Amino acid sequence: MAYKVIIMPPAKRRLDMYVHYTIDTLKNRQAAKAILTDAVATKKKLSVVADSIKVCDNPMLKKYGYRIIRFEKHKFLMVYRIQNNQVIVDGMFHELQDYEGIFIREFCLD
Repeated sequence: MAYKVIIMPPAKRRLDMYVHYTIDTLKNRQAAKAILTDAVATKKKLSVVADSIKVCDNPMLKKYGYRIIRFEKHKFLMVYRIQNNQVIVDGMFHELQDYEGIFIREFCLD
């Protein structure tokens, strides 16, 4: 089944933040472009494999049916849920962040 993938504003803002950091602080436009390319590829992949990825182990994320997909070439991930024939990406994080804790706090899931 092909899903329609929707990137919600909080996830989009985080991706923009990582890209701008890479451009402005690290002074690496090529790396920023590669991150964006990887994000697009991950979104495309998600439209096909979303339901084959297991629900998160974290009890709070599991309660709401959240799953994660990692970028193929960079240490980023998307936090998403499936709703009917749509995949809704609510969060985007770097793997080294406490993405579960941040996501739970930001979305008031606790």
